[in-house]
Amino acid sequence: MDLVAFYQGKKPRLKTKTPREALWETNKYPGERAPSNLYLTLQTIQETLSFINHQYIRFWEIIAITIIEEDNPGPYKLAGVDIDTAADFISDITSEVGSTRRPGANTQIGGFGGLFDLAKAGYKDPILVASTDGVGTKLRIAIDIEQYSTIGIDLVAMCVNDLIVQGAEPLFFLDYYATAKLDRVSAHQVISGITAGCRESKCALIGGETAEMPGMYALGDFDLAGFAVGAVERNKVLTGETIRPGDAVIGIRSSGVHSNGFSLVRKIIEDTNLTYHDPCPFSPGSIGEELLRPTKIYVNSCLSLHRAGIAKGFAHITGGGLKENIPRILPPNTKVLLNAERWSVPEVFTWIFNTGRVPSSEMIRTFNCGIGMILIVDEANIGAALSILDACGETAWVIGDVLSSEDETDLVQIEALDTLWAD
Repeated sequence: MDLVAFYQGKKPRLKTKTPREALWETNKYPGERAPSNLYLTLQTIQETLSFINHQYIRFWEIIAITIIEEDNPGPYKLAGVDIDTAADFISDITSEVGSTRRPGANTQIGGFGGLFDLAKAGYKDPILVASTDGVGTKLRIAIDIEQYSTIGIDLVAMCVNDLIVQGAEPLFFLDYYATAKLDRVSAHQVISGITAGCRESKCALIGGETAEMPGMYALGDFDLAGFAVGAVERNKVLTGETIRPGDAVIGIRSSGVHSNGFSLVRKIIEDTNLTYHDPCPFSPGSIGEELLRPTKIYVNSCLSLHRAGIAKGFAHITGGGLKENIPRILPPNTKVLLNAERWSVPEVFTWIFNTGRVPSSEMIRTFNCGIGMILIVDEANIGAALSILDACGETAWVIGDVLSSEDETDLVQIEALDTLWAD
């Protein structure tokens, strides 16, 4: 309502000028007299209400524009790719990525490529060692039970554990995350796991790719890949060429299944009508939580052994188990003889063996069976090696010996294999 017009006894009307403009531009007042205090007060109220009304209308204009924009997204967003969400996600993880900073890398993200300064890392004549890997179908379990906080640790572990086999110190890491539709919450949990793994292995996360790929994945699904690069001085590269008959084989305990064999594990779960949410029969929590126990990172312990000058060779026990991975570091005319009575397996392997009725020969070729890393040392260095491993918090056993061999087949023989699953 036009309060000034009401005060003048006139019918309220839509005005074209403000009361102040009408008063001071025309200098005409009701009855040819100066305006009263009441008149001026009403004038002020009128202008205030007019201003509020204008802002109110503007507020709803903004809301309407927002709704229209949401209802009418751009063509790329309509195609399933949300650039704004991706940009917000980069902001979400900036501090996490920065926590992995180390000499040689500043971990700033957003550039076209990650930079690393080998000189600042202290190397003089380095050989670079590179590795790439994923986490296999263990990822399916994480997605099914919506627990993503440790799968990133697995990704880092599978890459950096391969680097240290050749004596290389992990320097930097890059990740690839592909999904149908980016979910910032679950993706942030994945990256948090990756940065945790990088911090543990003293490896900088210097870049990565987050790809939103509608039509390539089912909604809620995603895939991961990791890439790690390390360095070792040229005269310190581990090749296994110094391994000789009579050397001792030391097994370093695994934390569980790690990241191999999960297609078989998932088949056992399906065939026995179990779910990942069922209580775990041998540890607190659910079956899914036990299976998602992260892969152990052996960087600290293995580099400590290498720097002490007593490691002749390492073997990371992944797909193929002990039978397939140990021969990768053996020189010609050698083999190893292991005794399964010398180490114990985490209970998860006994459960897999019994529940899935998996033959021992298949278990040893599919899973790590309690040994995540193999170390080969001179017999005289067994005590020193075990002391270093103990100081690094590892559980380890002398599980066998290196022997001479004229036959290039069956290079890993295991005695008393069935005792691993004995109750």
